[in-house]
Amino acid sequence: MSGELTHFDDSGAPRMVDITPKDATHRLARARATVRMRPETLARIGGGEVSKGDVLHVARIAGIVAAKRTADLIPLCHPLRLSAVEVEASLAPPDRVVIETVVRAHDRTGVEMEALVAASTAALTVYDMCKAIDRWMSVEEVVLLEKRGGKSGEQLRPGLARQDPQAP
Repeated sequence: MSGELTHFDDSGAPRMVDITPKDATHRLARARATVRMRPETLARIGGGEVSKGDVLHVARIAGIVAAKRTADLIPLCHPLRLSAVEVEASLAPPDRVVIETVVRAHDRTGVEMEALVAASTAALTVYDMCKAIDRWMSVEEVVLLEKRGGKSGEQLRPGLARQDPQAP
């Protein structure tokens, strides 16, 4: 099934994949997004000098909420019962905020989209909160880092080391 476009039927029409016959397994996905900005903007975030509030804290909350709403945003995603959503947002001097997300569930389909939506939304929240001081920030490198569970087992982005070895 690798490489097959599963969200299209035989005639090419979009469809929601039938996950009925799949077994529920522990699922995990990790994703990352980067927001590049002027060094002065990063300094203001780090110093708590953004008028809208604590940028990294709000970005974390936005990412968690977004992961829970993924099926509302991505038309062919299944609604899932997520068991955990972690969003870390950190300063990466001289000019970046890096967001990493981990999403877990025990379900019949993966949580990659939830992790990617969480990372993307957290990054866009950083942009929204800082756009008045740095309009030309850019959201970059929204990527899946790792997925675990299901028939395909563990998949790790080439060149990365596995994190959280205790997780399923």
